[in-house]
Amino acid sequence: MDRQDTLWNKSNVIQKVRMGKKVEKALSKDKNPSSATHVEDDNPNKTPEPYKCIGNFLTDFNELCKQNGMAVIPPVVTRPKPPGPASGGNEGKPDKKGDKNKQPVPEPEPEVELNEDGEPIEPPPKTYSTRDKFEYFKPSVQVELDNNDKWDSVSEIFIRGWKIDTPMMDNFQQSWPTLERLHTINLWYTGLSEDTLHTLAVFLPQCTNIKNVLLDGNPVKEENWAELIGEESLVQNLSLRHCKITDKGSAGLGRALGTAKVANTKLLSLNLTGNDIGDPGAESLAGGLRMNRTLMSLTLTSNKVGDKGVAKISEALSRFPLSHEEVVERRKLISDRGSPERNKSPPPSRRAESKDRPGSVRSMTTQDKTKQKPSAKKKDVKGRDAKEETKTVKKDKEDTRGGGKRALWASVAAEATKTMGKTKDKKKDKGKSSNQEAELAESPVSSPELEIVNMDSQDLINPLLEVADYMDGQLWIAGNRTLINLNLARNNISETGMSSLLKAIQYQTTLTSGNRSGGTGLMRLVINKNSVRPENEVMAKLSEKMMLKDPFYKPPITPEGETA
Repeated sequence: MDRQDTLWNKSNVIQKVRMGKKVEKALSKDKNPSSATHVEDDNPNKTPEPYKCIGNFLTDFNELCKQNGMAVIPPVVTRPKPPGPASGGNEGKPDKKGDKNKQPVPEPEPEVELNEDGEPIEPPPKTYSTRDKFEYFKPSVQVELDNNDKWDSVSEIFIRGWKIDTPMMDNFQQSWPTLERLHTINLWYTGLSEDTLHTLAVFLPQCTNIKNVLLDGNPVKEENWAELIGEESLVQNLSLRHCKITDKGSAGLGRALGTAKVANTKLLSLNLTGNDIGDPGAESLAGGLRMNRTLMSLTLTSNKVGDKGVAKISEALSRFPLSHEEVVERRKLISDRGSPERNKSPPPSRRAESKDRPGSVRSMTTQDKTKQKPSAKKKDVKGRDAKEETKTVKKDKEDTRGGGKRALWASVAAEATKTMGKTKDKKKDKGKSSNQEAELAESPVSSPELEIVNMDSQDLINPLLEVADYMDGQLWIAGNRTLINLNLARNNISETGMSSLLKAIQYQTTLTSGNRSGGTGLMRLVINKNSVRPENEVMAKLSEKMMLKDPFYKPPITPEGETA
């Protein structure tokens, strides 16, 4: 038995040695490739592949920060909310049949802690939770989630009190466009610069759902705020409070709001509270309001606006004369609409252009006419353009009985009617036309405003196609009636500026009383804390006018039960 055991042990040892050699050979074969791959992975000169965002903001943000080699990565956390009232899940619900006889088990009372003197220590309140005193100041990215379990449902992003540098803004540039539900960004005191603001303005149009942008407390020396509301901008609500915006920055914002050629058609509200905007800046914003027909709310609280700036804003809201550039652009727009009366040239007269007739009978050239009238006064360019434009307007109003009003504006409506492809007779037979098409084709044209209303949306927005009146050698058109909220509280406006606002409100009331196609005009005006006392006569009239325009105003009820 001992000999058999010895032989058995020897055979086991031989097998183990053979197996060990096989393992060593296998390891030796894989040794060189593994070392090569290890060298490749540790090669510092190899550029890592760029990270492709997947729409999960938590993962994307952390990976992008790691790729850029950031030493400290701000945590992404949900926005804290105040704790709500504690309520049990079964409160107000009937108990089950089996639980009728069961009574709730009372919770054991916590042991009272005693101090050194043996007095009970008051426990901390349960309405809030305490944290480390420095934790509040640590940088973090706060988000609002539509679904608390999914990080791809980020709808709002809040950043408070830490500087967003260029690498961090580059991370946002890659991650934000992939968030389909993101609609609000709020960057409060984040130290934006010209470069980071430019980067933000460039990639914001790629985020198709971002409508609300709040950049309060970010003074930028270059003041390139106008890039945020450029031609490709989709921002609807922009807040730039306490950004130290001067007349330079407001001039850019005014041009971005609207010029004779281009106007912003997305922005609905602009908040410029707490800046350094004076009269020149207010005049620039008023210039933007002349051609803008989208902005509904403008807030200029706590600025340096005076009477001159308010006078320009009042002019833009009531009526104003067209400049030379605006007159030229107006004529181009009317010509582009394909007006046959303007494009159609009268046929040449055979009698006047006949070669057989003597030169004395032929039509005189321009030089001959100039020689015969050497005392003719030269007209300025603005007045000449205005009179030429007025000739067309007057020609429209010559014949009111035979339908002569259709000259210019009816031709524009006729051009729009051609695209409908339906005549009056076809409408009666088929009965499929809409009310708007029927009014355009069947009803008599009473005013050019009616025809403008029946045009497409582009004509509704462009104010240069408004009806113009010729006065004092200039063309005057109705002002902005789309702006419904104007806040001018805490400025330097005196009684003179308030009087100009009162005239604008009176003109708007008269203009919109019978026709509100171009807008309702101001419905809310805030002018308190200025250089005029509330008991002033002008202030009292303004308050009375605006009270009647308030949509929530209810007239007082008389003792008889009838409204006053």
